[in-house]
Amino acid sequence: MNRRVRFLDIRPLRRSRPFRDLWIGTAASQLGGQTATVAVLAQVWDLTGSTVGTGAIGLATGLPMVLFGLFGGTLADSVDRRALVRATTAGQLLVAAGLSAQALAGNRNVVLLLALVAAGTACGALGAPARRTFPVRLLPADQVAAGLALTNISFQAAMLTGPALAGLIIARWGLSAAYATQAVAMLVSVLVVIRLPAMKPEGADTNVTRRRAERGGWRIVLRRPTLWGSMATDLSATLLAMPIALFPLVNEVRFGGNPQTLGLFLSAVAVGGITAGLLSGTVTRRRRGGLVQLCAAAVWGLALAGFGLAGPLWPALGCLAVAGAADTVSVVTRSALVQLETPDAYRGRVSSVEHVIGVAGPELGNFRGGLLASATSAPFALVTGGLSATLAVAAVAATNASLRAYRTPPTPDEPTAPETVDAATATG
Repeated sequence: MNRRVRFLDIRPLRRSRPFRDLWIGTAASQLGGQTATVAVLAQVWDLTGSTVGTGAIGLATGLPMVLFGLFGGTLADSVDRRALVRATTAGQLLVAAGLSAQALAGNRNVVLLLALVAAGTACGALGAPARRTFPVRLLPADQVAAGLALTNISFQAAMLTGPALAGLIIARWGLSAAYATQAVAMLVSVLVVIRLPAMKPEGADTNVTRRRAERGGWRIVLRRPTLWGSMATDLSATLLAMPIALFPLVNEVRFGGNPQTLGLFLSAVAVGGITAGLLSGTVTRRRRGGLVQLCAAAVWGLALAGFGLAGPLWPALGCLAVAGAADTVSVVTRSALVQLETPDAYRGRVSSVEHVIGVAGPELGNFRGGLLASATSAPFALVTGGLSATLAVAAVAATNASLRAYRTPPTPDEPTAPETVDAATATG
């Protein structure tokens, strides 16, 4: 087998124009989002000078993610998913324009800033479950995993370039220009979604009540140990050990508050992530996906504890790179497990549960870290958080034998249509 194909499968980009368009739009929105992340961190730190303030960013994003993410999963299983994503992406574009305007006007009200951040997060959360279903609809069954890996690589590339780009933009042109960069990226994403074909859900249970529909996603997760174990592993790692809210304080105390160094912290995470992403084929071919995720999550916690102890810049960046690589391995294995274990009739709602945990967990973890650092110190918060996350992952591993023993199904000689298998599972 060709090594390039073994390590990175690019067939979805070559053979599917709709997926290629989606990938370009998603990459643009991810780049804009990373640029805005640094800008929000820098502006909140400038307004408050407190890790409680930067930690509140996690609260402003985590709460809307929970409130709107699950409802977005219900909508994803009952309306045209393209129309939903188009509307919510347009909302993110308007919020990005508002962020740029408030920075240009010299806003000194942190509540206004966080309200805009929350509004943008709400729009993204509402459309995220529908967006997650796009690769399954746009690609043949044997290319879906490759498409998910490519999307992850674009995210890691955005993490690599976005924060460094944001640092340069903020240093030269100010916060308003960084937010304007996000607005342009969201415009590209809106235009791309318009080009996609209509994607009404197949076999959606549109006649059930909203409460019953929302409960369906949680029910299927809680009934399958591999699903709840995988999501509990992710939540343990992110809720207890997210370091981003602490980056401004670490940067100021150890490295003089240089905005370019702040960008390097996030870029270092992406260096490890994109390296692991480029080698994702070696991970996705390992059938012990549950065990791989557990090990990767434990390494994430240990690497962040190392970042808390590291003094010089290069060892600190090295620890963040290891953490980024471990995070990518964990995300890829979790995403594959969720796709394989979820019946098709529940895919939108289970995707919303996964998205809420995968995004709200880190943001609430940032809030936790900011509060702890304000009461103690950034190194203490990082070290205790990393070690706590590792212990929590070990507890999940010890109590969930199904996740430890999980093996992905072998690739059949003749692929079975996933819709047929899932429909049978859903009615069983």
